[in-house]
Amino acid sequence: MAAIALQTIHRQPPRPVTELKPLDPDVVSAAIPAFFIGRNRAGIWVAREARGRIGGLFLFKSSAVDFANRQSAPARCALVFPAETFELDIENRGNLLIGLAEHAGRVLARFAARSRK
Repeated sequence: MAAIALQTIHRQPPRPVTELKPLDPDVVSAAIPAFFIGRNRAGIWVAREARGRIGGLFLFKSSAVDFANRQSAPARCALVFPAETFELDIENRGNLLIGLAEHAGRVLARFAARSRK
């Protein structure tokens, strides 16, 4: 009979979610579009315009950067990479399947937590 080794999952405690604040006009001109690029609690890449006009969820960092560049075309944009996680607080205009999968994961987690009680 083969022995099966179970590995424990070591999870880090969740980091606090950052509230995105307006950019300092001394750092980035208001005439230059700026996007925050980072990850949310689930590890999904988030791109959000600094003024909150558009944003999206993405599987890859490069997809989030491409989204920001497309939204600011023909000009380029400033990219800000916060160290903390942040959530998309506006409608997802990125990968719609990622948004649906993230929502399904939250529903399943709630169902699993209820069934343990």
